[in-house]
Order: sequence, then C-alpha cells, then structure tokens
Amino acid sequence: MLIIIIRTLILYAVVVTSVRLMGKRQIGELQPSELVIAIMISDVATIPMDNLGVPLINGIIPVLTLLFAEVGLSYASMKSKKVREAVVGKPSILIRNGVIDNVEMERLRFNLDDLTEELRLNSITDIKDVDFAILETDGRLSVILKTEAQPVTIKDLNLPADKQTIPCIVIQDGKIIDNELKRSGKSVTWLKKQLRNNKVKSIDDVFLASVDSNNSLFVQLKQGGEKK
Repeated sequence: MLIIIIRTLILYAVVVTSVRLMGKRQIGELQPSELVIAIMISDVATIPMDNLGVPLINGIIPVLTLLFAEVGLSYASMKSKKVREAVVGKPSILIRNGVIDNVEMERLRFNLDDLTEELRLNSITDIKDVDFAILETDGRLSVILKTEAQPVTIKDLNLPADKQTIPCIVIQDGKIIDNELKRSGKSVTWLKKQLRNNKVKSIDDVFLASVDSNNSLFVQLKQGGEKK
C-alpha cells in the first residue's frame, strides 16, 4: 500500500510540474495540440500507477517526452507563422461588416444556434448590432459591435477619470500581509487605527481587509459581517 501511495505521489508531482511548465491556460482556452498533450500525459501517467509491475520510469519518461515535444512545438509556433497556422490554425470571421458568412459557418460546422448562444455569452441579444464576430483558435468568439451599438465610455463623455489600481489586501484570514501593506504606503499603526474606527476589536477577527487607491479601507469579518 505504501509503495502505491509513493508511486502515485511521484507521478502526481511529475504531471503537475509538466502542466505548469506548459503555461498558464484555462482548460477551455487550450489549443488543440495542448489539449491532446494534456490528455496523453494523464493517460500515460496512469499506467505505472495502476500496475505495480510497470517500472515507474516507464511513466515518467513518456510524460517528459510529451512535455519537451509541447515546449518545442510552442517555441516553433512562436518563431514561425507557418508552423503556428499548421498547429493552431487561423481565426475565422463569421460575421463581416454586419453580414453572416454562412459559407464559413458551414465549413466550420457552426450553426446559427451556436452563433446566437456565443453572442448571448458576450451579453449581445440582437445580432444586427454585431459588426464583426471572429471565432478564435481556442474556440472563443470575439465580437466587435457596430459603432452605434457600442456602450458609452467616460472618454466619449469627456469626463475626468481616476487611474484604476489594484486594491492592496493588507489582512487575510487574521494575518497582516506585510508586502501588501508596504505597497499601500500605510503602516501597521494606521491599519490598527482604522480597524478601531470600524469597531473591529482584533486583527484575528478579520477575514479580509483591503486598501484602495482612495486610501479607503474595506473590512470583512470572519463571521461574514461587513464593515466599510
């Protein structure tokens, strides 16, 4: 039993490391070659895991081979447009200048129900508002609305806009995050004073506390109560 556990943990570490080295992508964003590699890695890793008669190295070597193949192919795709198009493919324009390309849709076996569903996922309910719809190589649909259908922005209204910054999470699960507190430009003394002003008795009671660009402190207690 102990041998099985050890072999499983070793293979788990190898597979996780291999997937991490392949890059940070969500499963739905994997290119076809990456998806194939991910499936093959999971399959070859289970062989020595299920069968103790198979040497552990027989599972590790194929995983590393697939990893090197994927990294090499990714590098070649990065350097060569022809290789990239052969491996990944090219985006397909399904709607051009407001007109649906039914020939391209038929070639891709992409029906109108698929198209309207993808548009709804992009918060678009009326197809006549679409100027361009492009099916990307990872299967996602990019949509460009017609000028008159695009939402109004602060720039369009000539309004002043503050620069957005990522809030600093200064307390997490009852512990002060020193590097985030330093990034916020605040001190522990300031933080404790703000907590007292919010009637928080102890840092241990705080589940999350963050400081935004306006130096405003947001606090959420562990029991679920919120204070601002």
